[in-house]
Amino acid sequence: MKTTNNSQDGIALCLIVNGKRVDVTIEPRATLLDVIRDQLGLSGTKKGCDMGACGACTVLVAGRRIVSCLALAASFEGAEITTIEGIGTPDALHPLQAAFIRHDALQCGYCTPGQILSGIALLAEKPQSIAQIREAMSGNLCRCGAHPNIVAAIAELAGL
Repeated sequence: MKTTNNSQDGIALCLIVNGKRVDVTIEPRATLLDVIRDQLGLSGTKKGCDMGACGACTVLVAGRRIVSCLALAASFEGAEITTIEGIGTPDALHPLQAAFIRHDALQCGYCTPGQILSGIALLAEKPQSIAQIREAMSGNLCRCGAHPNIVAAIAELAGL
């Protein structure tokens, strides 16, 4: 992390977002969520509770899921960050995106980006049971009630 001499100038930060280098100047108190949405214009990452309790802001940092609303952006100098915009395209969906569609694992869609990114990280951990999937996904809330379908989509790709 490189700071400037004048605190009004902020902190110069380099991130790797969805495989591309991004150089930004941030306020010291900016969260990773604020930088992703407000400075980079990636609106797929949602601001939900702003307290780390709902999972709507989940992103992957070096493949591990984090709630970006609680993460100070200045802590992520050089980090590889993946948002929902970085995992598939309309013509070539990520396998978990396709499974969400097959299992009707979304309704309003607000929580879906965080659910999918959390599910991708979970699949890399190789869950061994439906109970493990439910537990691991408990930090991502769906107010529409699609949790059983979300679990089914992840279970399908986990081979359970």
